[in-house]
Amino acid sequence: MIRIAILGHGVVGSGVAEVLRQNKETITHKAGEPIEVKRILDLRTFPELPYADLFTTSFDDIVNDPEIRIVVETMGGLHPAYEFVKACLQAGKSVVTSNKELVAAYGDELLATARDNNLNFMFEASVGGGIPILRPLDQCLAANEVCEIAGILNGTTNFMLTRMFQDGMDFDTALAQAQALGYAERNPAADVEGHDACRKICILASLAFGKHVFPDQVHTEGITNLTPADVRCADALGCVIKLIGRVHLQGDKLHCLVAPMLIPRSSLLADVNDVFNGIMVRGNAIGDVVFYGRGAGKLPTASAVVADVIDEARHLESRKPLFWGAGAPDYVLDPKIEEYAWVLRFETADARSLRNRLHEALGEISEITYTGAAETGVAVRTPRLSEAALQSKLAPLADTTLVSCLRIAEL
Repeated sequence: MIRIAILGHGVVGSGVAEVLRQNKETITHKAGEPIEVKRILDLRTFPELPYADLFTTSFDDIVNDPEIRIVVETMGGLHPAYEFVKACLQAGKSVVTSNKELVAAYGDELLATARDNNLNFMFEASVGGGIPILRPLDQCLAANEVCEIAGILNGTTNFMLTRMFQDGMDFDTALAQAQALGYAERNPAADVEGHDACRKICILASLAFGKHVFPDQVHTEGITNLTPADVRCADALGCVIKLIGRVHLQGDKLHCLVAPMLIPRSSLLADVNDVFNGIMVRGNAIGDVVFYGRGAGKLPTASAVVADVIDEARHLESRKPLFWGAGAPDYVLDPKIEEYAWVLRFETADARSLRNRLHEALGEISEITYTGAAETGVAVRTPRLSEAALQSKLAPLADTTLVSCLRIAEL
């Protein structure tokens, strides 16, 4: 019998308890022995549940119990999750978490603590919810040199962009529908401003390339400034707009960013719609592989958490090789030096003059004609330029109004 504890009985924590009870026989077979929840930490009580007697409000009841071998953290946030997870590892308990914010901020430290205590710290559910991505990246693709990862990592923003493309909604209407359906929080900032996707690409980058990438090292843009005109402009180019988290290697350093990007309709990621996520891994031996599915939800996420619990139950006396080292301040390159083609939209009282000036400033540009473009609007596609070069070339046009500037990704 392997006894575990769950920290937090919210959406994911209650899902973990449900999956463990519902699939008890299958889990016992796969783990090699029964897995039993001994304690659940929560400030609330749930007298209506059949396992109401398992709840405690004291973390000491868990960290000081030698029978508890594995702890599942589903509290979310950084504090007290960080302190609790570290204390459990130092007390000789392996840990499973679904907490992307925790792993993105402290993954290297907690992995090192687990290693030093011959324990395991696992977090499959922190990136793709129920989509298996970390274990395949670490094990199934181990023979490859991964050169790039790019993905649609946030279901809320992907749902909103799908509605903007398919139904012609503006940002506010799409957000209101996402909130009405329960896909977006009342305060949607973590999703729509790109922070959730940033944490996930940090975890993927850290695992793929071996050093910790911190969220504050990653240039992050959200979708709050996108308009129906941007959607129509992208459509005219045969593209869709997706919020993309992307990382690729250059020498011994990384380019890493999160931003809304145009991707061609031929891309493997272009048809990833609604609340689904898609993560493309590019390896030198296998080429492009895409992992696809629902990136959140109670039972899909709980499924990934319980899979980690089973894996840790099989390795109570040994360590899994999952690990990355400490990061460095200069590990992620300045995003302004990376080259993209760009789509620029301007508002101007003199379109003909602006077209001439853009040709002089940027060289070989192509104008984009899209449905509903205003007579005072000019939209162009640029050649590949770094952001720094683009800003320099546009400096003489400071008297014009640049209303939109979006990257085109070759994915």
